[in-house]
Amino acid sequence: MRPDGRTPTELRTITITPDYLRDPEGSALVCAGNTWVLCTASVDEKVPSWMRAQNPKGQSGWVTAEYAMLPRATSTRSGRGPSGRGKEIERLIGRALRAAIDLDKLGPRTITVDCDVLQADGGTRTAAITGGFVALAIACRRIMAAHKIKDPIREAVAAVSVGIIDGEARLDLPYLEDVAAEVDMNVVMTGRGRLVEVQGTGERGTFDRGQLDAMCDLAARGIGELFEHQRRAIMAARFSGGAQDKR
Repeated sequence: MRPDGRTPTELRTITITPDYLRDPEGSALVCAGNTWVLCTASVDEKVPSWMRAQNPKGQSGWVTAEYAMLPRATSTRSGRGPSGRGKEIERLIGRALRAAIDLDKLGPRTITVDCDVLQADGGTRTAAITGGFVALAIACRRIMAAHKIKDPIREAVAAVSVGIIDGEARLDLPYLEDVAAEVDMNVVMTGRGRLVEVQGTGERGTFDRGQLDAMCDLAARGIGELFEHQRRAIMAARFSGGAQDKR
């Protein structure tokens, strides 16, 4: 039995609340068990200077991400300054979200997805990707509603952690399992079942090809459930139409 009573193949209880904040073009609060991440998507009608320098006449857009953890998101206080781990995570989130978007259809604008961890209990980066896509999709829908672009979303993207604990493959690890895992892996996947990124490490031992395949299959099963949560959250968001729009 797992610490929270789940079977090895069960996700933690997950909720995604769209339009959690009033002002961002897109926002979502994702709660996966006791990991809570607030994701916001902000639209800027220009691209980074390095993109303009590389292609002055280009019409392609850009999607990037920033990640941070509140000082008391865990049992002890941490500083507010950037960390190497945080920078690595935000690069992962950015890569994952760009896999979901046709940057040419986005046009010459930048969408920045901020992922702020309010409470951490393992799987913060995977929750940030899953919630970040919802915030990004809502922002794109609002740009579309303003008749500025056609739909730039290629497909959904979501992520989940898997690992091996006591020789058993388990899905969606909370902190207690994460620190005890013999193998810890994060899997990012698109709605068509394509892999964006697989981050796997033998923390306390090695693992074979069969175990790798089993973990990827387990992750795919969990991500399939996450796509449905994302779909419902995006459908529940308000995009345009006077009183129907939150702004």
